[in-house]
Amino acid sequence: MDSRQEPPPRLEVRWFEGLQDYSQTHQQMQQFNADRAVDAADELWLLQHHPVFTQGVNGQAEHLLDAGNIPVVQSDRGGQITYHGPGQLICYLLLDIRRRGIGVKGLVYTIEQALIDCLGHYGVAAERRCGAPGIYVADAKIAALGLRVRRGCSYHGLSLNVDMDLSPFNRINPCGYAGLAVTQLADQIEDAAPSLDQVGGLLIEALDQQLAS
Repeated sequence: MDSRQEPPPRLEVRWFEGLQDYSQTHQQMQQFNADRAVDAADELWLLQHHPVFTQGVNGQAEHLLDAGNIPVVQSDRGGQITYHGPGQLICYLLLDIRRRGIGVKGLVYTIEQALIDCLGHYGVAAERRCGAPGIYVADAKIAALGLRVRRGCSYHGLSLNVDMDLSPFNRINPCGYAGLAVTQLADQIEDAAPSLDQVGGLLIEALDQQLAS
């Protein structure tokens, strides 16, 4: 019997420079998923978006309180409404989860643990909340999750508030929760906020470790 184990699927990382249009990136993810070959490498996309509210497939109109001049875009990810903008780290996970042998719940757990480990590097005690996907510091949400799985492959992913203008969150019920407090890494540490490149590098390491375990 050959006891050798197959190496884990390849994981490639793409960094997008500048602010990205949400709708265009959404289409790119859908196309990537539709075109990917059976042996294609999995990819992580790290980027920032122009200011935008995105409404998930389960989104309810009453959770949008006042969009103002910020566009609202319908998305095919799970979940309710959230905000993306400059200073927030986005990581999209384009993974063949069937090949990796993990289900959606396992992927959510993996992402949450990677975020907890990443924030722990800065001395921030982050945690899960039962029944409310995402990562919290005390009673405030610092990271949101939203996924879509088609043909056994995932896209969309996570957003981590690093150093941004949080006021647009006051125009919505974040993730469908009225009055939910939102925080960011810059407000949880005494030192100057780290760059998104630094946080992204740590997040990639944490995700790679979790996906390989």
